Amino acid sequence: MSNQPGRRRSGAGDDAMGPRSPASAPTAENPPLFTISEVNALIPTLNLIVAQQLREQSDIEQGLAELTQRGGRNFDSLEPSADDESDVQKLKSELRQRIGRYDSGWRKVRALGGIVKDPQIGLVDFYGRVEGRVVWLCWRYGEDSVGYYHELEEGYSGRRPISANVRKHLVN
Repeated sequence: MSNQPGRRRSGAGDDAMGPRSPASAPTAENPPLFTISEVNALIPTLNLIVAQQLREQSDIEQGLAELTQRGGRNFDSLEPSADDESDVQKLKSELRQRIGRYDSGWRKVRALGGIVKDPQIGLVDFYGRVEGRVVWLCWRYGEDSVGYYHELEEGYSGRRPISANVRKHLVN
């Protein structure tokens, strides 16, 4: 991120967003802004994390189905109960651990500066700038680079391609 201390600063011609003052430290009102190149540099890491997240999500869903089947009912909690059979207690413990890993994985994405928009499909947005406006640079698991953006108030369906022309003239 260009506007956080200790991070790489994009060079000129690197779709940089221009100079920043020390007053531009990230806050809720002034979020960290990324260039396309900065997000693209994160994609190999994001691919690894999100792939693991999607596997973990599938494992959790399978574990919950198995828990329901073994216990013969839906459980209100994954905390151990005195009336749980030992195999049900073990499965609940495994599920709690999986859910902990799952939560931790999304925290890693957020620590990179991403905003998880849809964990079911691995949709992650980053704040960026197009034509001087703050927008979402939109990346979805499986994409090789950031190829889309959308306005802050729009969702996935509002994605617009970042064409070569957009890169040349709009992203700054």
